[in-house]
Amino acid sequence: MTVLDDIVSGVREDLVERQESVPLERLQEQAERQPSAKPAISALSDADAVRVIAEVKRSSPSKGALAAIADPAALARDYEAGGASAISVLTERRKFGGSIEDLRSVRRAVDIPILRKDFIVSAYQVWEARAAGADLVLLIVAALEQEALVSLVERVHSLGMTALVEVHDADEVPRAVDAGAKVIGVNCRDLRTLVVDRDNFQRVAPTIPDGIVKVAESGVRGPYDVHTFARAGAHAILVGESLVTGTDPRAAVANLVAAGAHPALRAARK
Repeated sequence: MTVLDDIVSGVREDLVERQESVPLERLQEQAERQPSAKPAISALSDADAVRVIAEVKRSSPSKGALAAIADPAALARDYEAGGASAISVLTERRKFGGSIEDLRSVRRAVDIPILRKDFIVSAYQVWEARAAGADLVLLIVAALEQEALVSLVERVHSLGMTALVEVHDADEVPRAVDAGAKVIGVNCRDLRTLVVDRDNFQRVAPTIPDGIVKVAESGVRGPYDVHTFARAGAHAILVGESLVTGTDPRAAVANLVAAGAHPALRAARK
């Protein structure tokens, strides 16, 4: 069993408990009371700058505990003040220490788009995301059969949200495109082995068709990595570990935002 298989197995077990506790009909009623989802594609795409998605992340399977994050909302406000274009909130409980309540608290705290980052295997989780105020939902190609991927992308979009469809190699890109992805994330961490290969984005990004927003995920340690991913075609970067383990998340985000807007970088992207 791979690491991904193990995580998804736990997600399915937890999902059964939540479905018994909160019926789908209640989630749908809560979702209908939410304001419309914030437009994510425009927030993540800019011809002159690389946008930053800053992540609320307590722990990971590869590193264990990263940060306690007693107040996800306060951290999210720091990210927004630093110039982040979106906030990613880990809601998986067993390996990442997150919860859907984290997402709710972040939604109440910031005005920028919010991504529910989890291992989505059911439409129930999509409704959960909208009911909690999410604007984007992560869908991982490697965790889903194609029919399920297509169905979940359609459900996300039908609720006014945006699907960030994650791939790990060039073979998964056509699956994401065929499913209707408008935003594709390339994870430089292989979720089957947890190994990070920062060159992965440079290999995979050229296979993603024009017109689709490209997001570089994992492996961002600082401004130099922003430059590297930008030159390889990234419209946005998703970064968590280096932000939550630092001493000043607001300044750290601001440094990444400044790197993504550097004039020399804009020239290189034209």
